[in-house]
Amino acid sequence: MAFPSPEREQWSSRLGFVLAAAGSAIGLGNIWRFPFKAGDNGGGAFVLIYLACLLLLCVPYLFAELALGRNSKRNPVGAIRAIRGHSLWSLVGGLCVVTGLAIFSYYAVVAGWAVGYVFRDLTAAGASGAAFAQFIADPLWVVPLFGGFLVATAGVVAQGVRRGIERWAKILMPVLFVLLCLIAFRAVTLPGAGAGLEFYLTPDFSQVSGLMVVEALGQAFFSLSLGMGTMITYGSYLPDDENLVVAGSYVAVFDTLIALMAGLMIFPAVFAMGQNPAEGPSLVFVVLPDVFGAMPLGSFVGTLFFLFLAIAAFTSGISLLEVFVSYLVDETAWSRRTAAWGAGGVAFVIGLPSALSQGAVPALSDLSWLVGDRLLGPAPGVLDVVDFLWGSVALVLSAALLSVFVGWVWDADDALDELRTGDGHAMGRWVGPVWRAAIKYAFPAMILTVLVVDLLYGVL
Repeated sequence: MAFPSPEREQWSSRLGFVLAAAGSAIGLGNIWRFPFKAGDNGGGAFVLIYLACLLLLCVPYLFAELALGRNSKRNPVGAIRAIRGHSLWSLVGGLCVVTGLAIFSYYAVVAGWAVGYVFRDLTAAGASGAAFAQFIADPLWVVPLFGGFLVATAGVVAQGVRRGIERWAKILMPVLFVLLCLIAFRAVTLPGAGAGLEFYLTPDFSQVSGLMVVEALGQAFFSLSLGMGTMITYGSYLPDDENLVVAGSYVAVFDTLIALMAGLMIFPAVFAMGQNPAEGPSLVFVVLPDVFGAMPLGSFVGTLFFLFLAIAAFTSGISLLEVFVSYLVDETAWSRRTAAWGAGGVAFVIGLPSALSQGAVPALSDLSWLVGDRLLGPAPGVLDVVDFLWGSVALVLSAALLSVFVGWVWDADDALDELRTGDGHAMGRWVGPVWRAAIKYAFPAMILTVLVVDLLYGVL
């Protein structure tokens, strides 16, 4: 049973929703996380498995979150209460809300780095590693950039769904796509780029392992903003006559396209300049500035790239903050403006240790005494730990629990009816029953497998 709010805003059009939701999915997960995961896992084989995970698991699960949001017209907590009332299941919605805010708190730190790279000349060949370490350890740079990103994000969210989130998505997403095409074209036309294209697009199945599959599935969930309540919240602003399957498919297509093109920006340039693609998280902020510094017009291309990265982070940050703001607006007497600035303030407080954990405060820079160095590498700082706890464990756990809720508590048949609302042919005669079985059995099992393997890998 749905409990719609008569005053709840709605997207003005399908295009507005698709651009906003795609902006949520297209962010640091695609541009920063996806390339280094692919580089660490052998390139083409990882990409192929990633695409399979998107198609077979993540996109169908995306439909479940959208259906839950539109049916209830509420945030993740309110969506579950609308169906189940005040029960322990509400804690699952609460986990989504808290996970989204926690991810946003350290996400804004990395986004601040990207903004800083637009304005700082850090592309000098041979000096980028030291320059980057010095940059992220300087609180006089990092904290204002972090805070400025939070202020800009809260300012957009405070304006509402149509005047804020949708309007800015319509402006920024076309800019994002144009920048992406320009940088990718420059990269693939470099001498020696062919080796990078081969690494990226030709699967080497000898590289495939169980851990690679887990990494690919986890990346697919992260990049589509699943398990953190974003798509539930964005789905709650959709009108009842919208075709959820078509709208959700557009979001997945845009997300996948951007992720794949991010690889086309990075790997041809990395190989053309003789660099190592398996550099992990430092690939974007350390290796690429060296690459840009060594190529013709490299300073200009580097500025465009980090502008692109900053915009992508901004569109995703808006959606992450909106989850918590929607919760405050729905469940309390707070106005949207008060909720947006209050949520931004909370994110600043809980994200400050991550901002200071890259050398500014030594006690925050090495927590190996607490978590060891098996799972997160040597000398993991606060940012590394919270990324694992919220961006891996909490994200996957909430997705697993949500799939159980949709499949068993709400009931997969009711969810399927919601998907068919607006278009009776959506999820047709054969696809519908397959989706119903998957949301009840396959999704929880596969998602929990990711969580268990991640944890076991860290302790064995």
